[in-house]
Amino acid sequence: MIDIQNLTFSYSKKEHLFQELSLKAKEGSIIGLLGKNGAGKSTLLKLMAGLLKPHAGVIDILNQNPFHRQPSYLQQVYFVPEEFAVPSISINAYVKATGTLYPDFDYGKMAGIMHDFELDGAKNLGKMSYGQKKKFLIAFALSTNCKLLVLDEPTNGLDIPSKSLFRKVVAGALSDDQMVIISTHQVKDVENLIDRIVLIDHGRIMFNHSVLDVSQSLAFSMVSDLKKADCLYSELAPGGYHILSKKNGTETPVDIELLFNAVTNGTNLEIHESDI
Repeated sequence: MIDIQNLTFSYSKKEHLFQELSLKAKEGSIIGLLGKNGAGKSTLLKLMAGLLKPHAGVIDILNQNPFHRQPSYLQQVYFVPEEFAVPSISINAYVKATGTLYPDFDYGKMAGIMHDFELDGAKNLGKMSYGQKKKFLIAFALSTNCKLLVLDEPTNGLDIPSKSLFRKVVAGALSDDQMVIISTHQVKDVENLIDRIVLIDHGRIMFNHSVLDVSQSLAFSMVSDLKKADCLYSELAPGGYHILSKKNGTETPVDIELLFNAVTNGTNLEIHESDI
């Protein structure tokens, strides 16, 4: 579905944001795109959506060039940016006017997700809070049934109950031939939702593995004495140390935040790829 090869892009002539960045990903996954502030997560999403043109390299998504923005491409890709504007019309009017642009739009699904999010279709979008607008855009995106959904910081503006509901709604609204890319710095909001971790740093993809492969290759635990631990990476915590080590026995939950810190600090991690 996604094949990016040797992508180069910059906002100025002095410094490249991306230098020969490459990424491949298949449908049927929910990808967490992680990186430090300024790493280029939002820019990469905009390149995928066709809103920016790469300076060099190839971006092939759904066998098309995003920047050409052909109708057949735009019907299959939906982008929810972190910053957005909505017209001052009712939800119902917006859905009626724009839902028809997407051949697979599911009005029943839209009604169901709106009910889950406690959104009133008669309410004016222009008068809603940022969090309510964000929930509406997420509901609309999922209802398009687009092959690729690109969500930039989707949990920003959501309260704690809405974040939990977001994870539930996304997990239950997707089919096997879709892909969702979620860019976020709030790892805890999505760590139980994503099934693949893509980490961008210094203009390159530094890590691209499934959560399953990570859990079968590494162990995440807490120890009181670091001297007795055989670890690859550690962080001081109340009561001891959070450590990352090679798996040797029982499978442990993946601590994505600890993994992120290990990778960005240059820790060499050996991940065994499964055949799935």
